[in-house]
Amino acid sequence: MDEWPQILRASLRTPEQLAAAFDLDATQIRKVARAFKTQITPYYAGLIKAKGDPIYKQVVPDMAELAANSGVADPLGEDHDSPIPSIVHRYPDRCLFLVSHMCASYCRFCTRKRKVGDPMKIHPRYIEDGLEYIRTHEEIRDVIISGGDPLMLSDDRLEFILTGLRAIPHLEILRIGTRVPCFLPQRVTPKLAAMLRKFHPLFINVHFNHPDELTPEANEALGRLADVGIPLGCQTVLLKGVNDDPLVMRRLMQKLLYARVRPYYIYQADYVSGTEHLRTTVEKGLEIMESLRGWTSGLAVPYYCIDAPGGGGKIPVLPKYVQTINDEQVVMRNFEGETFVYPQTPRTVPLPEKKAPKRERRPQISPCYGSQTIPPIG
Repeated sequence: MDEWPQILRASLRTPEQLAAAFDLDATQIRKVARAFKTQITPYYAGLIKAKGDPIYKQVVPDMAELAANSGVADPLGEDHDSPIPSIVHRYPDRCLFLVSHMCASYCRFCTRKRKVGDPMKIHPRYIEDGLEYIRTHEEIRDVIISGGDPLMLSDDRLEFILTGLRAIPHLEILRIGTRVPCFLPQRVTPKLAAMLRKFHPLFINVHFNHPDELTPEANEALGRLADVGIPLGCQTVLLKGVNDDPLVMRRLMQKLLYARVRPYYIYQADYVSGTEHLRTTVEKGLEIMESLRGWTSGLAVPYYCIDAPGGGGKIPVLPKYVQTINDEQVVMRNFEGETFVYPQTPRTVPLPEKKAPKRERRPQISPCYGSQTIPPIG
């Protein structure tokens, strides 16, 4: 019999349980819990070494979450791109399919906290509507299955959804986004892995933020998925006091590779309500990227990106390696700060002038967004 349901049932959920476990004020936790759901699996709670450490900061409620002027409810403008409750369709050839409101533990920096944990906002009755939407939109070739966490569904329910998607002729790629291998690795059973392997090409993006999360149990779960041929990527969020240290982030990326997980993204933390105490500066992210490129394997270097406020999509942000560029040469610096020159190929024919395509402007979702108030990245 699978042990993961019993482990999940023993999670810390109530203010009284959390207060007793971490020597906190239950009254304060109760206030925070009214704003966003709380839950920590006993497995993940067991990784906490000290109050306020990098594991603790990710899941234990903090009164700072109630600070005024600390982000907005829908920082990425997902609701604007949601034609039906279970679908977010922003990019031309792919969409997000929300199938579960539950998570094994609830990240305090969750970008979808306005919905996650609420069964009325991500409800099973919306799944068939989502399947029908994807069937009727033949431009969609890639579906990201998310929530909540899809691996919190039963094997049978998840298989039903994957079967429905695989029956759609124009769909090529299926992706699952999950933090279960980090929060509840016992959920990744041989039975689950055997079921998932039937739906290739299937990719899974996991979520790890600190090297201490790559435990033997997590590595076993990841290995079980890799062994059935599922390519694994990791989406990490840059968080203050968690991984905003170049050496910590480098070690995380290296441990992911060792577990057969390709680092995919480091995200600048979204401007979501109640997360100001966990956000870093973009300059810190650029510093971390400079500590990776050249200092460790290129396989361990993900993209650093900002998911643009208001629904602009993911924008990569890079350190300035190119110093100058003209018709004769490109002047660059390498990871050690040394300067190098690359000779350009002479142009014998002038390049044609290219007009920028006209694009309808996306409506503003909040007065705090827009080119007049968001400083340029760089």
